[in-house]
Amino acid sequence: MLDTVQVRLARLADEADIGLLHLGRFGLEKESLRVAGSGGIAMTPHPTSLGAALTHPDITTDYSEALMEFITPPLPNVGAALDYLADLQAYVYPRLDNEILWSTSMPCVLAGDESIPIAHYGTSNAGRMKHVYRVGLGHRYGHVMQVIAGVHFNWSMNEDLWPALQRIDAHGGSLRDYRDRMYMGQVRNLQRYGWLIPYLFGASPAVCKSFFVGKTTNLPSFDEGTYYAPHATSLRMGDIGYQNSREEGLGIKACYDDVHSYADSLLRATMTPAEAWQVIGVEVDGEYRQLSANILQIENEYYSTVRPKQVLQWLEKPSLALKKRGIRYIELRSLDVNAYHPLGLDETQGRFLEVFLLFCMLADSPSIDACERHEIDRNLLDVAHRGREPRLTLEHRGVRLPMRAWAVEILESMLPICEVLDSVEGGAWFEDALDDQMAKVRAPDRTPSARMLAEMRDRGEGFYHFARRLSQQHHRYFIERQLSAGRVAELDARGTASLAEQQRLEAEPQQPFGEFLADYFAQQ
Repeated sequence: MLDTVQVRLARLADEADIGLLHLGRFGLEKESLRVAGSGGIAMTPHPTSLGAALTHPDITTDYSEALMEFITPPLPNVGAALDYLADLQAYVYPRLDNEILWSTSMPCVLAGDESIPIAHYGTSNAGRMKHVYRVGLGHRYGHVMQVIAGVHFNWSMNEDLWPALQRIDAHGGSLRDYRDRMYMGQVRNLQRYGWLIPYLFGASPAVCKSFFVGKTTNLPSFDEGTYYAPHATSLRMGDIGYQNSREEGLGIKACYDDVHSYADSLLRATMTPAEAWQVIGVEVDGEYRQLSANILQIENEYYSTVRPKQVLQWLEKPSLALKKRGIRYIELRSLDVNAYHPLGLDETQGRFLEVFLLFCMLADSPSIDACERHEIDRNLLDVAHRGREPRLTLEHRGVRLPMRAWAVEILESMLPICEVLDSVEGGAWFEDALDDQMAKVRAPDRTPSARMLAEMRDRGEGFYHFARRLSQQHHRYFIERQLSAGRVAELDARGTASLAEQQRLEAEPQQPFGEFLADYFAQQ
């Protein structure tokens, strides 16, 4: 790994401005559960003072009306994306009604599926489609696991680097084909080495017992209100989270050989009937229970730790957008919300992730066969549930490797990238970020998951009280963060414009919903 990365960096320095490596585009998406003063999930609707969740570019909802999602545009560096994210949350807090934003990925006290309000998006066909899709998720997988929150890290390479990289690799095809090939190689490596993310940044080793109302679990009790796993890093990424393979016979694995194979594999899943979902029904007594009875309702239902993405043109299918215009950026989806930071992500994490993404782009990336696919899935589950076990081993191409030794090897291979980025920015910011992660490998008690459990023990707190205490601390941070009058006016205007856009959509003649869906699925 190190040889390949060093050779590519050296040759790139001869072909282009190496500083362009640091000039990608960065975006963040953070989910945060709104929690009522009583301690349970907020039952109030998404505040209209924030705008319309259907059409607002920055402030929307995910599965539940109470699960807010903050989205930044693509920005020139991680710091700018974090500042934008901070402004959004500081803007939102004064507009909440005695509610707080939950500080952790795992949710607050719940009272079963019926206690979770599914998000609504108005009466337009586009809004109905978003709502029915979520209704379908609830029928298929239950509501509770859908309110687990996460952070998505979006990244794209500086466009001026692609011609130089193509020359280095002597790729004779079109620039777009080369860019897609490189992005898909990066996606494969992000899966291969993706178990590092829950180990280094996993922050969900425990969960409120109310998460399992009406269900059984083999997790041990931490106290009367909390389950945990002693060496867990990220239960969110483990087998209690949202997975497409939860139902027997419904497992689906996308093909990552190239962008067209990837898109086609997901499109097929949206067109292939699934007996288990046919039992639910689609339209029953005039009410839609799901968008279809196929393996996937839409491509977004496919859960993956990383997705190749293209910017959509309104109601365009994601896979068709990829096939028509190629890959625009990469979405890394495996980050837990950082419970110790008000933004859910700190700048040190962001710097490391920039290095990790570049490493996965520059390192060799062979195709993933069925055996390696199984290894990738098993490694992720093992690290999620047992990542801090002293003698944990993982499997790589048929060989069992000590997890920590493999982690050290991967991290050491990233050092040349850190040196390049530090030379551009001045200082040792990226090497320091790498050193922080190396310290967690050598001393697992420094990982967020270990810190959380130790703090809960020391303070005599269960998960709920731990998460509520940090949520209240973050609340104070945002209330004290002063936004300029201009920034407030800008966000006010975005909210007003989003409401007007939703009203415009709803005022248009709406074709029968069944016809609207048929037209959507007929896209080619």
